[in-house]
Amino acid sequence: MASEKINQKEFDMNKRPSREEAEDAVRTLLRWAGEDPKREGLIETPKRVAKAYEEFFSGYALDPHKELAKTFEDIQGFDDMVLVKDIEFVSHCEHHMVPIIGKAHVAYWPDEKVVGISKLARIVDIYAKRLVSQETMTKQIVDTIDQALKPKGVAVMIDANHQCMSIRGVNKMLSSTTTAMFSGNFKSDLHLQRRYMDMVTYK
Repeated sequence: MASEKINQKEFDMNKRPSREEAEDAVRTLLRWAGEDPKREGLIETPKRVAKAYEEFFSGYALDPHKELAKTFEDIQGFDDMVLVKDIEFVSHCEHHMVPIIGKAHVAYWPDEKVVGISKLARIVDIYAKRLVSQETMTKQIVDTIDQALKPKGVAVMIDANHQCMSIRGVNKMLSSTTTAMFSGNFKSDLHLQRRYMDMVTYK
């Protein structure tokens, strides 16, 4: 984990192109697509795309571990799972750079330390605002909560629509992909896994 952070920091410092270079790249793509980037409707497009990408991929500038740094230890004897479900997100596929739109259901079983529930949604957002695969994003959320809070267990399920599959290729508009990962007592206790699943699907 530490080496990944160092490598990412070195990449940002040494290789990140300028805003102008990013806008030039958009103009190149427009020409490649058969368009004239100088026509009236496209003149401002490179700036707009660069600005949009700053928002889409803002997670690279954020440290998810810092979001979980502030914890509370007085949990009044609470000994059960904490579940935040239906966390909506929009991410982008690392293979085609098109949207992944879905929901995450994040649970953990505290062992002395808890965090504000909004922080769990924030962790989802940080990893979603990067180029990802759904499998990797699922694991990253589990690992981050495990490392930061050292809970008795973590459970994460993500259900998402991949536009690389719905608007191109096989063109399956209604398909969705579900991933899940468990650690600690969620991994070792099948009854607890089923209870988590029931709570996720309960409306």
